[in-house]
Parts: sequence; structure tokens; C-alpha cells
Amino acid sequence: MRVSISPSVIKGAVTANPSKSAMQRAVAAALLAKGKTVIHNPGLSNDCLAALEVAENLGAVVKRGEETIEITGNGVQPLHEEINCGESGLGIRMFTPVAALSEKTITINGHGSLVTRPMHFFEEVLPQLGVQIKSRDGKLPLEIRGPLQANNVTIDGSLSSQFLTGLLMAFGAVADKAAITVKDLKSKPYIALTLQIMEHFGVKVRQENFEVFHFDSKQSYRPVEYTVEGDWSGAAFLLVAAAVAGKAEVHHLNTQSAQSDKAIMEALEKAGAEILPGVFTMIIAKKELKPFELDATDCPDLFPPLVALAANCKGVTRIKGVSRLAHKESDRGLTLQQEFGKMGIRINLEGDDMFVHGGTGIKGATVHSHNDHRIAMACAVAALTADGPVTVENAEAINKSYPEFYDHIATLGAAVTKEEKVQS
Repeated sequence: MRVSISPSVIKGAVTANPSKSAMQRAVAAALLAKGKTVIHNPGLSNDCLAALEVAENLGAVVKRGEETIEITGNGVQPLHEEINCGESGLGIRMFTPVAALSEKTITINGHGSLVTRPMHFFEEVLPQLGVQIKSRDGKLPLEIRGPLQANNVTIDGSLSSQFLTGLLMAFGAVADKAAITVKDLKSKPYIALTLQIMEHFGVKVRQENFEVFHFDSKQSYRPVEYTVEGDWSGAAFLLVAAAVAGKAEVHHLNTQSAQSDKAIMEALEKAGAEILPGVFTMIIAKKELKPFELDATDCPDLFPPLVALAANCKGVTRIKGVSRLAHKESDRGLTLQQEFGKMGIRINLEGDDMFVHGGTGIKGATVHSHNDHRIAMACAVAALTADGPVTVENAEAINKSYPEFYDHIATLGAAVTKEEKVQS
């Protein structure tokens, strides 16, 4: 699909889409709980749908309603020899240790960019927990056989916090006096979200400075009612759109959330946007924007909306944390440099720093998402202040996390034209 976005003024109100990070974690907890969990405001992006399918294949009964999803769990009781996590990085890293709770041999697979992402972490760690594992030279598919035994273990947290999330979720179901020690943990806020949701489902983990995670006694996940909060990572694009092109209210955002991507508010404040915060509503309005500095090491998913913001700031913006971008849906640092370059915005990558030369004018152009949902959204936001239309090719990449995105920016006044591919 090709989507063209013309220069537009943003005005109005919209409700943030549900957090896929929270939704996927809640699905895993519901699978591990024995009984019926009701999830309100469920996410329906591709990653969330993949998590629901994995839960079903691992033995949960899923009943889909219009505004709720019921998941009846009974622990991990695989129905099939293979599960597929789609293109979800969190899904593959979280559900692999969870699936390893079973004594059956299970093949874990995915597609798209997921098949090229490194999975050697599991080959190093899972055998220490009594799990047999084979991979394709550190890549998918993985073949595992448990059951996982929750022993004291030390892991490397430098590549992604998602591996730790998977271990924490699995340990929560079986651990009795065990601890996970983590070296060089990245994205601590995502682990705070994991712990928050585990506790909501009845499993409390004692942690020391996000370096040691203690399971002091045997616990069990409990079925509960859970409401998925708004997604800060998706809403970041709407907030930036308002800051560069008008004014908008974005509802259903929890300012006390454990989601790391609420750091977008720090960037908007540093850039000089007008901010009127509420408890569950953010109102952002355009003012003259100035360059800013931000360390995005703990929130790498913010790089694309930060670049869209920086492109509209007069001067050079510095964003730290580029090393976290290599193993995303695309090599995001290089992809942002390439696609924003087509729109006349110069980006320099120097070690762990990205320098965005903003305020030079955004040009209308044809860009490509590289099958990366956040690149597609960042280019669409940049188009709002361009000198002509920006056409995004492979624009359907947004379905991975935020299928409503183009409709939402259109609701706020963006001129959006969709052109479906013609089948030959």
C-alpha cells in the first residue's frame, strides 16, 4: 500500500491506541494463570494478535468480544509442536522461556525480520535452566524441550530487556527461592512494566536496583480483570504531530505509566512545545521549536518520532543510544538517515550518537518504510510540515503495532490518501 500525506494543520482530539507492550505481557500472564482473565481495551495490532495465537497454541482458550477478550488459562499445555510469534520481537523473547515450562519438544518460529534477529541468548541461558535447545546458527527456528527449572542464573541484559521479561514471566510460574542477576540491563522501564503486570496477576518479584531479581517463595499467577492502557510509543507520533503542525488532545495516556516511551514528554518539553498535561490526557500545541539533547538508550523505539520532531527544530539535535537500533525491524539508525535524507534532512551517525540537522526545510518525496512500522509513521509525521506531499511505500507496515494510525492522523486534520496495491 502507498499512502500520501500532504502538508496539513493538526487540530482535534484522538484516543491513543492500546499498548502492545502491556497487551502481550498480559496475554502471557493470563496463559499462566489458572482460570478466566478478562482483558479490557485489548490491543489488536499484528503483534497482539500473534500473542493471542501463541497463547491458544500453548493451551489457553481465547474468546474474542467487541471490547474485551477472555483468556482461560491452565498453565502451559501445548496443543501443537510449533508456535509462531509472527514478527514480534517481544513475543519470541517472552514466549520462548514460557513455552519451555512444558516437557514437550516445541519448535518456535517467526517471520519477516524476526528470522534474522540474534537468539543466541537462549542457547547460552536455557541449558543452565534444564532446557534443551537447538537453533539455526543462533537464529530461528528454535527447538526447545523443558521443563524449565528456576535456578539462580546470571544473564547479559545489554542486547534487549525482552529476554529478561521472558525469564521473569516463566520464573513467576515455577520459582521457589531463586534469583536472576543481570549485567548491563537496557530499557529498565520495560522491566518495570513487566514487574507491574506480574504483580497485578499475583506474582511479586523483589528487585535490587534492577540488577538482581528475587523470587522469595513459590507463587502462582491468578486470573484477573486487566485494562490495557494507552500506548506511549504510538501516541508519541501524535504528540509530535501536534507539536510541529498544530494542536491536539491525546486521550487515554497514563502519566504514571511504567512504559519507557513516555520519555517523549521530556523531549517535547526540551524542544519548547506547549504542554498541558492531565491525568489521562495530553494536550500539545505548536510553538517555535529548538534543538534538544536526549538519551534514548532506555527507549529506543522513540528514535523515529524524535527524528520527526528534530527535523522541525532549528539547529542540531543530539540523540544518544543508536547502538540499540541495529536489531529492530530495520537497522533503524541507517534507515532513518536514508529516508529522512530523501526529504532533505541530514542525519549524522557518530558512534552511539545521532545528530539531526533540523529547521532546513522538509521536502516532499517518495520514501519507503523498509517494512518498519515506526519508520512509516515518522515519515508521515514529517510530511505534515513538508513543502509538498510525502508518499510512503509499503505503508501497511503500521499494522504491526498501530493499524489505526493513518485514520487517527486524518481525524486530527492530516490530508491522507491511500492507494492500495493493484493485484496483477
